[in-house]
Amino acid sequence: MGKFIISKNSQGYTFSIKADNGEIIGTGGEVITTLDNINKSIESVKKNAPIAAVEDQTVDGYEQEKNPKFEIYLDKKGEFRFRLKATNGEKILASEGYTTKANCKKGIESVVKNAPTATVVGPEAV
Repeated sequence: MGKFIISKNSQGYTFSIKADNGEIIGTGGEVITTLDNINKSIESVKKNAPIAAVEDQTVDGYEQEKNPKFEIYLDKKGEFRFRLKATNGEKILASEGYTTKANCKKGIESVVKNAPTATVVGPEAV
């Protein structure tokens, strides 16, 4: 079972999601100031990940999908990454860089599998 890990810093809270093998598969996009809002962000990932389409922006002429969606793209280093956008278009989760698109897609599959039932741990586990 996956886990959402909440971390506290001087500006507020951040979160990441770990797969059942302990690997971080995504992080929340920004610092969030309250535990209530961090909980809302985590719930948004849990709700949107299983129903999100996949939009592969690395392919010429790709078809634009409706939100919620995972967007696969190339970063400045030429690595594949994904971001999860909620129904309202807000970016709610981002991945690390992957050297292959296949591994990036496996990361998306892991979020889809782990997010809905992931437990929440961290500061005052909301």
